[in-house]
Amino acid sequence: MRGLKGKNVLVTGGASGIGQATATRFLDEGCAVCVLDRSAEACERITAELPALTAVINADVSNLEQVRAAVDEAIEHMGSIDVVINNAGISIRHDFLDITPEEWDEVLGVNLKGVFQVAQTAARHMVAKGSGVILNTASTAGNTGYPHYADYSASKGGVIALTQAMALELAPVVRVNAISPGYVLTPMQRAEYSDAMLDAVNRKIPLGRHAKPEEIAALFAFLASDDASFATGHVYVMDGAETTGGLCSQWTHE
Repeated sequence: MRGLKGKNVLVTGGASGIGQATATRFLDEGCAVCVLDRSAEACERITAELPALTAVINADVSNLEQVRAAVDEAIEHMGSIDVVINNAGISIRHDFLDITPEEWDEVLGVNLKGVFQVAQTAARHMVAKGSGVILNTASTAGNTGYPHYADYSASKGGVIALTQAMALELAPVVRVNAISPGYVLTPMQRAEYSDAMLDAVNRKIPLGRHAKPEEIAALFAFLASDDASFATGHVYVMDGAETTGGLCSQWTHE
């Protein structure tokens, strides 16, 4: 992608799944990359698997003090931050009637409050230096109802609205977009779904499969690049046409 080589990139939730694939893609593009993740175990693993990373920072995006310290650390290591991939997220599969206040707070704390805190902290730095790109991970669950994920859907709907508001306020200095993936075969997804459940989902997707994390990472790379220099304020859906025309509940492969 044009204009990525030499950029300084911070990827949250970067030690597994979409985040790890995205960190790998930006390294391949010649970027300096710092990964932020709240799992100490995952941080240790990604340090060994991606030795080219500039730094791996153990921090929780739902904790503002940790976010500020992590952004400062990333700037210290790389000199600046040009691109933020705001990817950290969690989900808990449970019925709406069973969601506890503690679970609600945990999901919204990471998925929405965490996105806000990282974006605001990084944006202040970007505005001061005169440029930047912030890309948020939303979800098709943010504008399409999915059973058993009410708190997750609420959080991702918030990310979509936050992305649009940020883009208006931060233009023309900082570009802000979001990606709404459909089903992606990540460790988080695999842990919640049996083989039979995954097969049932695949039959609802016109392309007949889950996305690969690397495919989402490729879109992040494009949106961060100079090739997307006029793209801001939008949410880009990548779901294999699952939600097109309401096919999420209708499509089956013969």
